[in-house]
Amino acid sequence: MKNKLIEHIAGIAFVTMLIVILMFVFSTMRKNEETYAGSRVKEFLDITIQNPDDRFQRTLLKDVMNIFYPDRAEYNDTIVREILTIKSDQFNKRIQSTNTKKSLSTTVFLELTGMYLKFLFVYIVVMILTYYGVQTLGTWRFVREKHKEHLSIHNPELYHKNRFSFTSFAFKLLKAFAYLILFSPAYVIAYSIRTEFNTDSIFFMIFLGVISNGLLMMYTNKFHAFLVSESRKGYIDTARVKNLNEEFTISHQGIPLQSLIHPFKKFKGHLFEHIFRNAHFQYLATIKEQASFLITGLVIIEMALNIQGHFNYELLRQLLFQNYSIVLVIVAMIFYTVKFTEIVTDYLIHREIKRYENR
Repeated sequence: MKNKLIEHIAGIAFVTMLIVILMFVFSTMRKNEETYAGSRVKEFLDITIQNPDDRFQRTLLKDVMNIFYPDRAEYNDTIVREILTIKSDQFNKRIQSTNTKKSLSTTVFLELTGMYLKFLFVYIVVMILTYYGVQTLGTWRFVREKHKEHLSIHNPELYHKNRFSFTSFAFKLLKAFAYLILFSPAYVIAYSIRTEFNTDSIFFMIFLGVISNGLLMMYTNKFHAFLVSESRKGYIDTARVKNLNEEFTISHQGIPLQSLIHPFKKFKGHLFEHIFRNAHFQYLATIKEQASFLITGLVIIEMALNIQGHFNYELLRQLLFQNYSIVLVIVAMIFYTVKFTEIVTDYLIHREIKRYENR
């Protein structure tokens, strides 16, 4: 664990240093653009001209240049034209960039911090709900499949009767509709119901983060695959020797519903306890990947829905305004979120390994 922690700290330090260097580079580039480095009229740009299009100010500037440099009238005209062109360009940029051009300051940083804390809250809640939903849905699906498998072998008549019943058909139709929603992009769901909900609310963000973009179902399928793989391994036969319960039904005789929906799942005295624990250990390694998909999904949700005042929408806005120092701070915060998730995941895996070693 120490080696992994050192790797994470080194990665954070390297990326932080790179971001600081880039901020310095962009800041220097902006200053060079504003000072018109290399221009022959650079020394005259401190002259105050409120409106370069005002004829009086233009004439006054020309007269002043002729007074200070009386022997070069034609050259003065060229210099004045260049000064007025630059001043006009600066004047137009100031108008166009009103309320758009920002530099990183304490006020801006505090605003970003508030947006980031809101984003972090949504991210953590969605991550917890997805973590719970993946294991619950994966377990429920596995138990139902095992129950059907048992019926097809020991009671084929009842199995075929249930398979072609109206209830079974309705359930399959409902399942298909649920898959259609759960694999839909967030913006499709949002635009279809945006007249019914406040799409700016944190609740709506959490709702979309959990059910959209296929995240929940993709990792449910992965967890289910881990359960199936573990159920076929040799240690299951060893566990059967202990005369453990093998009833795969959602009931007190098999797997109680309370154990299935509990946040911390335990199946004491049941064969499924061994299958679940080993599948759970494999699933922990996928959390890093899941976190990256989730953050990408939240970025897409906020940008696609134009949810103003949110963290990722601010990233898009500052990119459009070319305020790259602010953009780099936002990117750094997202990167730190990913690294924090990786550190927590590595700790959970390390703790599980220690638990296995102490058995």
